[in-house]
Amino acid sequence: MVNPAPIKNVPGRKTDVTDATWIADLLRHGLLTPSFIPDKPQRELREVTRQRTQWLAERARDINRVQKVLEGANIKLASVASDVLDVSGRAMWDRLVAGETDPAVLAGLAVGRLRKKYDALVPALQGLMGDHQRFLLDQLLGHIDERTVRIAA
Repeated sequence: MVNPAPIKNVPGRKTDVTDATWIADLLRHGLLTPSFIPDKPQRELREVTRQRTQWLAERARDINRVQKVLEGANIKLASVASDVLDVSGRAMWDRLVAGETDPAVLAGLAVGRLRKKYDALVPALQGLMGDHQRFLLDQLLGHIDERTVRIAA
């Protein structure tokens, strides 16, 4: 197998009738470079890596959907927290799904550096979440968890 790109750069005729013999002649004279075909372990690793990349992208889309659901409920956690899926954010999301609406209680779940932003968290967590939004949030969080397990595997 040869890479087709260099063939276009080599002057000469390129008709369907004589194409195969012409390419073979070019190859015999060393004018074409063979295509790189990785060995089987590398091909398998590429396949696994590509699948993992897809799962990461899908997980990122799900996280964006969660943020959209939260913003639809007027909860602006992303404006205060840089990572809304860390330990604090996940604890808040789980409590929102369970029905907790008090922003002070939700802000109290913050740990680490986010705890220092308690005063900014309370107004960011004031919102009105409906039952349908809790359902969507629960479904999306389950989907994110499945993706996380697959990515880790």
